[in-house]
Amino acid sequence: MSHKTVKQWALFVFSAVLISSAAIAQTKPNVVILATGGTIAGAGADVTNSATYQAAKVPVDKLIAGIPQLSSVANVRGEQVFQIASESFTNANLLTLGKRVAALARQDDVDGIVITHGTDTTEETAYFLNLVVHTDKPIVVVASMRPGTAMSADGMLNLYSAVTVAGSKDARGRGVMVVMNDEIDSGRDVTKAVNNKVEAFKSPWGPLGYVVEGKNYWFRRLDKRHTVNSEFDIEKINALPLVEIAYAGGNVDDVAYRAFAKAGAKAIIHAGPGNGSVSGALVPVLRELRGNGIQIIRSSHVNAGGFVLRNAEQPDDKYDWIVAHDLNPQKARILATVALTATSDTKELQRIFMEY
Repeated sequence: MSHKTVKQWALFVFSAVLISSAAIAQTKPNVVILATGGTIAGAGADVTNSATYQAAKVPVDKLIAGIPQLSSVANVRGEQVFQIASESFTNANLLTLGKRVAALARQDDVDGIVITHGTDTTEETAYFLNLVVHTDKPIVVVASMRPGTAMSADGMLNLYSAVTVAGSKDARGRGVMVVMNDEIDSGRDVTKAVNNKVEAFKSPWGPLGYVVEGKNYWFRRLDKRHTVNSEFDIEKINALPLVEIAYAGGNVDDVAYRAFAKAGAKAIIHAGPGNGSVSGALVPVLRELRGNGIQIIRSSHVNAGGFVLRNAEQPDDKYDWIVAHDLNPQKARILATVALTATSDTKELQRIFMEY
């Protein structure tokens, strides 16, 4: 075989390999990971430190590089949106993240989006995105309970599972999801129920499904309005009103409620016991605040899923109050914040709380 022939053959083989590699890449979904910090990007001083560590230390490129198996399931790229612990998330952070997610969702070369997040406010961010981003593409929020430096760290598997879900065609149209500990939960329902176990996130109505070794198993759909069916659009929201939560138990007084009103809150979430119960001493205070134009929203702080019935415990129609339905106080705050950008009518707000 001549030298020229050898060169031609080598060039042919090299071109074939390139074409084959390109074809394989085109068959895999394109997933963007938006990193915001949290424990999943945390680091401890020792492998035994599962609860003592610094959050938001590891950049997104290192998170991706630490899981080489991602390249076998998706074409993955990352962006560092924030690098903060999630308890420090603000309304401004929500708006910035929401607009970036929406922009990516409009791109034809993006099939799914993963947001790495701290666990403390994962449920709030997931629900916010569920309300305001108009897409049927999978959006997955993922977190971890242990930093990557700890023994039995959960972040690596959680992130791998989140990417596989985000890249799955069967995950489309299910709203924003939270993937942790093999479960696929709805961002609308899920809440952090435990603060020191990997099985920390629970939905009172059960998970949407499970993801095991990269395969999804589905069991239910979210019946509430979300994403493409939502009347709210992040593209039209540039500021969020102040909504605060007042926690109520035995011997509660009116100090927090009046302080929030003085600070300019447009609505106050009453996080009450049981059925969002309001003590006799608080009733006249909340009626006064409502008379001053502040929305009063009754929610329940029970741990396993509160369900506040309208006109039970209190005559909500008479007092012009709103009930949060099954939303816990922190999710009720998110919905109220979004809803108040569109209306201040109590009946409309109550409709929104029942539909979302």
